[in-house]
Amino acid sequence: MKNESGVTLQANRLGIIASAACFVHCILTPVALSLLPVWVHSLPSEENVHRFLAVGVAGLGGFALIGGYRRHRRSRIFLLMGTGLLLIFAGAYFGDRLPSHLAEVAVTMTGSFSMIAAHLLNHTFCRDCEGCKEPPCQPRP
Repeated sequence: MKNESGVTLQANRLGIIASAACFVHCILTPVALSLLPVWVHSLPSEENVHRFLAVGVAGLGGFALIGGYRRHRRSRIFLLMGTGLLLIFAGAYFGDRLPSHLAEVAVTMTGSFSMIAAHLLNHTFCRDCEGCKEPPCQPRP
């Protein structure tokens, strides 16, 4: 079980990094694009990039969070994960139907923040279970 826990903790760390990178992407991309208007036309379609990132975040997030859940059995992380993925996919697939681009960015960034929170909470729960022998664990005092 120790080896599975190490994999789960590493997956959580990767999930945190991926979610944070998504958040930073949402902040920096508009700035970078506004400063480099000539390069905008050479970039791949924004919708395709966001959809690709959304699928990657969902896969990595699911792997990390489900692996952690098997260890600590705390379902709160699924509420945060579900909310985060719903918002990220809404921004990626239905962003053009939102009232403005600012609304799309706000929805996507809120989803990214929710995923970061889910990974941090999952990481904390897994870390607290390190001394446990069998799941579901009893948190350390």
